[in-house]
Amino acid sequence: MSTEQRERAGAQRWSGGDGGADPRPADRWATRTVEVPGALLSVTGPTADASAGLPEALFVHGLGGSSDNWTELMDELVGVVRGEALDLPGFGWSPPPVDGNLSVSGHMRAVIGYLEASRRGPVHLFGNSLGGAVAVRLAALRPDLVLSLTLISPALPELPPQHTALPTAALAVPGVPRLLRRIPADGRSVEQATDGLLDLVYGNAREIPVERRESAVAEYRRRLGLPYAMQVLVGSARGIVSAYTERGDQALWRQARRVEAPVLLVYGLRDKLVSYRSAARACAAFQDARLLVLPESGHVAMMEHPAQVGRAVRELLREVTG
Repeated sequence: MSTEQRERAGAQRWSGGDGGADPRPADRWATRTVEVPGALLSVTGPTADASAGLPEALFVHGLGGSSDNWTELMDELVGVVRGEALDLPGFGWSPPPVDGNLSVSGHMRAVIGYLEASRRGPVHLFGNSLGGAVAVRLAALRPDLVLSLTLISPALPELPPQHTALPTAALAVPGVPRLLRRIPADGRSVEQATDGLLDLVYGNAREIPVERRESAVAEYRRRLGLPYAMQVLVGSARGIVSAYTERGDQALWRQARRVEAPVLLVYGLRDKLVSYRSAARACAAFQDARLLVLPESGHVAMMEHPAQVGRAVRELLREVTG
């Protein structure tokens, strides 16, 4: 990445030139841009220095998500870990990767690049959905960077997928993204589209706090203004589908069996994207696994039930630290 590219991307990030000013409260969370090989990553962490000396934690979001998905759980873990959440290349406030690689391995290399650039490893690594697949591959290939693994509805191969996940998988089908681009950008349609997405990932979308829903609408509207948003979403969806078909040492389930770090698995019984039936296979695959099942939760348990997830994480960390 050239100096000019870095300066342009950085200027857009801080001026709102990529779709508007960052609405996240500056007094609670600080966001900065970190250069890694082939990408610029937006990374969010606490503003206070009170977390200095605590164990390091890194949070990786899922398809279509951002670091903002983790703020409730990060709040639950204040005083326990020094947590940071990053935006994968092309998501949130991170521009797309220079080489256009949006595969699971491409996203994993960006996360490794951040850990190495920031010298924060090994960390307690968290992953949701796509971020869960990224975290599994990272823990298998770079065990030196991972102290523990918390996987919330990880996108591990599930065949056949449950029928409610088929529209998301369809993003990888040629022609479908072109149809999605026809969604008009007026305020009402943006709100309707946002409601549809929230209903897909939440177990009970009616219980979403008003401020969280308004934030989601604003973010959806901002993403519609980014020329690369659909390309990144489609490319990453295709990356997941491709990872599901990989064999040999690259197979995600085989890599799960290689993970030596203790693992906390979190599944929601109302998850429309990752079926609970994957939980039994995951528990059997990982060498040192424990399971948390949330009957009322959907695909984003860290947002729906952060207190319960936080309690399970604290128990895991007590085991890890002795």
